Amino acid sequence: MKIFFMITGLGVGGAERQVLDLADRLNDLGHTIKICYMTGPVLLRPKSNDIELIGLNLQKSLSGLVRSIFELKSIIRTFDPDVVHAHMVHANLFSRLMRLVCPMKKLVNTAHSTNEGGKARMLAYRWTHSLADVNTNVTARAVQVYEEKKAIPVGGMIAVSNGIDTDIFKIDNDARSKIREFHGVSEHEKVILAVGRLAPAKDYENLITSFHLLSSKIADTKLWIIGEGNERQKLIELVNSLGISSKVVFLGVRSDVASFYNAADLYVLSSAWEGFGLVVAEAMASEKVVVATDCGGVSEVVGECGYLVTPKNAQALMAAMDKALRLTADEAALLGRTARYRVLENYSIDKIVKVWEGIYFS
Repeated sequence: MKIFFMITGLGVGGAERQVLDLADRLNDLGHTIKICYMTGPVLLRPKSNDIELIGLNLQKSLSGLVRSIFELKSIIRTFDPDVVHAHMVHANLFSRLMRLVCPMKKLVNTAHSTNEGGKARMLAYRWTHSLADVNTNVTARAVQVYEEKKAIPVGGMIAVSNGIDTDIFKIDNDARSKIREFHGVSEHEKVILAVGRLAPAKDYENLITSFHLLSSKIADTKLWIIGEGNERQKLIELVNSLGISSKVVFLGVRSDVASFYNAADLYVLSSAWEGFGLVVAEAMASEKVVVATDCGGVSEVVGECGYLVTPKNAQALMAAMDKALRLTADEAALLGRTARYRVLENYSIDKIVKVWEGIYFS
């Protein structure tokens, strides 16, 4: 089967990583894969060299749009895919526009959040809904939100979870020791980890404020943040103003995130909104205790295997982190094992790939 993925960009994010993971697994299964990204630099790549990356360099102008339409039309006709699978709002809507001028055997659209923009985008989804054969989102809650926003008719979208590579994201004590030693962190110190774009959706201001409150109660704590984004300078200034610059480390973009999950004692998601919360599932697969805001479909992922708090509530987030860090070693280990089992049962990448193959072949 020939599968043509479309995505807005290949920057650092959960949706981008999920598309690449799916592409690699499908390639391993013998499918022919191409990935088309609409704009921006390539910060993430598939592991396999057999997967071709195609950049449209879409410009924000009428002439740029027209050029990209003709270019993509030629690419699709030449490749003649069995399935075009678009991800994220811009690629979803663009793929529907393309179908008006370019025949496609099957078009699948996947949203990755409960919040992909305002009323105009939701209206665009509704008006073009019939142009996609299958519409999915990453959790049942996200599907419900799209129905409530009338972006889709009731029953017009299904939930297909993200998948986690549990061979990569797993407990690794050697990685823990190496990372902590490299960063000069002793075993008695507690490391809290957060992973994600430095963007409003992740609400790192809330996390930093909560950590400031926590650090006055538990002295030997550090906060590590992996990710980049346009809020970096603002967050650094907040850290400095709170006098916790010695305790907070911005680690930028990392290719060894799995090792950092292992180095941490607690994983925290502070998002204001989410779709699935891929990083939460990765931390759970790594047998970490998780504290997360109850936004989007995160509660579906966490279940009873972590702590959930209301978004944008620094006091509640601090209290949950405090409680989690005061678990005994045995209690934390048991919760971590339970969390990994939940991921294995529900969100392993191999199981999710089989779901997608079923959708593609149906």
